[in-house]
Amino acid sequence: MATAENVINAAPAATVEEYSKRMLIGAVLGPLVGLALWFAPLHIEPHARHTLAIVAFMIIYWVTEPIDHAVTALIGCYLFWALKITKFEVAFDGFADSTPWFLFGAMLMGEAAARTGLARRIGFNVMKLIGVSYPRLLLSIITFVFILNFLVPSGMAQLSIVAPITVGIIAAFGLGERSNVARGLFIILTYTCGLFNKMILAGGASILTRGMVEKLTGKTIFWSQYFIAYLPADLLTIFAAWLTILWLYPPEKKELPGGREYLANAVKEMGPWTAQEKKALAWLLLAIVLWATDLLHHISPAVIALGIGLAVSLPRIGVLKTKDIREVNFMLIIFLGGVLSMGSVLIETKALDVLTNVMMSWMGPLLGGSFKSASVLYWTAFGYHFLLASELSMLSTSLPVIINYAMTHGFNPLAFAMIWNFASGGKIFVYQSSVLMLGYAYGHFEAKDLIKIGLVLSIVEGIILIILVPFYWPLLGIQWTQ
Repeated sequence: MATAENVINAAPAATVEEYSKRMLIGAVLGPLVGLALWFAPLHIEPHARHTLAIVAFMIIYWVTEPIDHAVTALIGCYLFWALKITKFEVAFDGFADSTPWFLFGAMLMGEAAARTGLARRIGFNVMKLIGVSYPRLLLSIITFVFILNFLVPSGMAQLSIVAPITVGIIAAFGLGERSNVARGLFIILTYTCGLFNKMILAGGASILTRGMVEKLTGKTIFWSQYFIAYLPADLLTIFAAWLTILWLYPPEKKELPGGREYLANAVKEMGPWTAQEKKALAWLLLAIVLWATDLLHHISPAVIALGIGLAVSLPRIGVLKTKDIREVNFMLIIFLGGVLSMGSVLIETKALDVLTNVMMSWMGPLLGGSFKSASVLYWTAFGYHFLLASELSMLSTSLPVIINYAMTHGFNPLAFAMIWNFASGGKIFVYQSSVLMLGYAYGHFEAKDLIKIGLVLSIVEGIILIILVPFYWPLLGIQWTQ
């Protein structure tokens, strides 16, 4: 999860002033709205009203980002406890949940793949295997990003690994930085780094969704169940993204001059497989095998992630040093713990029921059968994301309401949450994601390119979803109603 400072550093200069103004407005508005709700003469039970006041403060700070998301979450937990809205055990309940530690383990695994050079080696070999023409390189980059989601659970980290490779390929084509080849390769790399992790329990968004469902429903979500549910969408998305770029950005040159030699030299420069790479690969393959078979052995995906993450951090049998572990984004772990704690407080004080009645009053009548409802949920979440500059903010502020509505109206909360999370992958503006910010900062595509690609792929993803939900998911036991 990028901090506000990271986002500003990655943003083009023209937008820095806009972010600064938004942060200043948010810094003042958050406490004012919180105080207004705290003392408002509303016909709501005091504990629920006070909870909503603190939640409103947290939401405004998450939207405007005057401070890091994690600090906002921690302040909210502290206020729930210090102002005697609930007990300490409830106010910080999310930190005893498995979800933050699932992500921590996955992040350690990602560090192992990145720091040993394993991820980069796999990337060059995938490209060498698929081919060196523009269409084949395009397909190899999309495929590589998909594979990376099993190894590196962060869109920002994935982009940081693949971007230098892609920059080298663009230079090898001998074309300008805004050529169709450059724009096509870089925009689909950037976009898919924030898309595939919604369809695999890998990134912060999907892990948060899983944790919120388990927290509010008490039902376990297995890694393999989630993966199989979205596997057709993954494969169709790879194909659709490839065709979309070929259609919108036809290449000036179809072949990379000396392409096979270029990739062969890149692999040769890396030298033979190192012991560290082999160890990292062995541990990560073990994790994938255990995740893929969790329906058989019923070991929690979080147990597997944290266990393997700790294993790669140990001397001799692991590959990470202490300084590598310190590079892990602990703020994201704190953020997830705080969000889950907020959900627990909302439930205990009945404030969640108030939020559900308000937020779902207009959308509720539109929900019914799986075909129509899947479309309504998808496009509502897509539109809601316009208001928030972070998919984690979007999910943390709305998932409790969506899940609670599903539970109280006879729908399957897992289906609702999976659709809502899936929709957070659809974006058309740079400000909607720190991954898009970082990709945009490389200078190979413009904002209008993102709008085109985002609209086309969002429509495609919406069509895929309304086919999966009524016809495929029930075969896996994910029914639309409870």
